[in-house]
Amino acid sequence: MYDVLIIGGGPIGLACGIECVKKGLSYIIIEKGSLVNSIYNYPMNMTFFSTSEKLEIGEVPFISNNPKPTRAEALEYYRRVTLHWKINIRLYENVVSIENSGTLFYIKTSKSNFTSKNLIISTGFYDIPNLMNVPGEDLPKVHHFYKEPHLYFGQKIIVVGAANSAADVAMETWRKGAFVTMVIRDEHIRDSVKYWIKPDIENRINEGSIKAYFNSSIKEIKENEVIINTQGQQITIENDFVLAMTGYLPDFNLLQSLGIEIQDDEYKSPACNPQTMETNISGIYLAGVICGGLKTNKWFIENSRDHAVAIVNEIVSKKV
Repeated sequence: MYDVLIIGGGPIGLACGIECVKKGLSYIIIEKGSLVNSIYNYPMNMTFFSTSEKLEIGEVPFISNNPKPTRAEALEYYRRVTLHWKINIRLYENVVSIENSGTLFYIKTSKSNFTSKNLIISTGFYDIPNLMNVPGEDLPKVHHFYKEPHLYFGQKIIVVGAANSAADVAMETWRKGAFVTMVIRDEHIRDSVKYWIKPDIENRINEGSIKAYFNSSIKEIKENEVIINTQGQQITIENDFVLAMTGYLPDFNLLQSLGIEIQDDEYKSPACNPQTMETNISGIYLAGVICGGLKTNKWFIENSRDHAVAIVNEIVSKKV
């Protein structure tokens, strides 16, 4: 029996666990992958947009070599935080089912069974790619996740997207010897792209080093070529790999299975009280990026750390 069961072992899930420790609540974190699994799956050479102090949790200083830390530094930091706070976390354990009795939650996982008075869902969004839904998307040459550039050396690649991930991937693969073409629905590279990347990629496009088709979309992916719609016509491009940096989705299936209301707006935002983060189901709270639904650029580590404090304060107030 726990006061709180937290689903998701990312930075915000860890922050929720730390707040439970501070308030004397019994808790456990269930994580289906590695510690901070989403960060682990980021590109190996990724640099955060946020500075290190904005990624801190649990009053543990985050010291990095540069103001903006790398993926490797973040992994080291959150390992240190977990050890410092002796966080009670179960890794590589999937939640199989959750039953709500009205006063208690009965959670079955791939390894055990738990009972909890409250649930915090902090599952992020990086596991489910936002598919293009075009013929050929299931070919082995199509990648929705990117790790490092070596695989693409000397290859003709298409990068789909105009946001941070697409810009990072296009620049890094081009610099490591790939022949890069971008297919972009928008009229330009998005203004939200990191300020030190945006002028760089725009210059590469303007000089012709990276070919970019704006106001364009992929129609079909074939073994050795890709057909795109651009400027009212169809063209065929020779191609070895497609890197679809089209974003990722939260796990709506889990939310809906619990009866959490999904709002009828363009972002399908889950309903929750912005002060307490409690959903329409008593005792179930949301924390982190999942609160934004499809608007996955609304919440980050730096602006959702406070969710942990709000949630645990609300749970403690109900116990008094």
